[in-house]
Amino acid sequence: MARIAKLVHYPVKGCGGVELPVAEVTAAGIRHDRAFMAAAPDGTFRSQRRHPVLAAVRVEVLDDGARLRLRAPGVEDLVHEVAVDGPRHAASVFTFDGKGVHQGAEAAEWFSAVIGEPSVFLRVTPEHERVTSGLTAGTAAFADGHAVLVVSESSLDSLNERIASAGGDPVPMDRFRANIVVAGWAEPHVEDTVRTFAAGGVELAYAKKCLRCTVPLVDQETGKRAGSEPIRSLAKYRRVPAGKIAFGMKAAVVRPGQLAVGDAVTVQTWDAEPAE
Repeated sequence: MARIAKLVHYPVKGCGGVELPVAEVTAAGIRHDRAFMAAAPDGTFRSQRRHPVLAAVRVEVLDDGARLRLRAPGVEDLVHEVAVDGPRHAASVFTFDGKGVHQGAEAAEWFSAVIGEPSVFLRVTPEHERVTSGLTAGTAAFADGHAVLVVSESSLDSLNERIASAGGDPVPMDRFRANIVVAGWAEPHVEDTVRTFAAGGVELAYAKKCLRCTVPLVDQETGKRAGSEPIRSLAKYRRVPAGKIAFGMKAAVVRPGQLAVGDAVTVQTWDAEPAE
């Protein structure tokens, strides 16, 4: 039986993930997921693509989101009092151009020191609106494009077998920054063929395959690039027609609710029958 093996949210875009035993899932994904981001002064989001050090930033959500504790190597911890509303600042994530709530000078200076470039720190606005693309439309906060990223353990196992056969070291699941990790789908990449599924009190629907950039090359503990895997191995067997590399599935939230690790995953509709 398929079940939820891990639930992870990333309160600050590009920064370290937080595993959760139980998660509230909103229309925009797991609560607090990518609700904040560091950005350039013009509002363009900061990413591990250019600033891998973000992976080493640890974020703790305190007092139900009223405060954040931020930790990173080489700087003092910061307990940040969240401004839910306040002065607006430009916020841009790929095709999304909108506004964020500026979180003030202290947080901006903290991220500027960590990143090594002038930065601002933003939160989604109370009126935040964003329509996400794909087979099923939805919404998201400051995620790259969609509310939830789903990856199966079998997909990672298959990839790591290929890496090992080429003489490399296996990579952990955190390289792929999934929100939901599913155990019990026997065949790798079954998530590509799922169209709607339910778990706990939540229903999700397929939006599109997740096309990968260079972020999986970043060690999520150290915040440093760590060789050519897993991208080298993925490039040999997971290319899509556009030439990109796919791993995992992006989903929209059809019915918000609560999820817990161990919840059964029930696929309601498929694009094609999965292999036995």
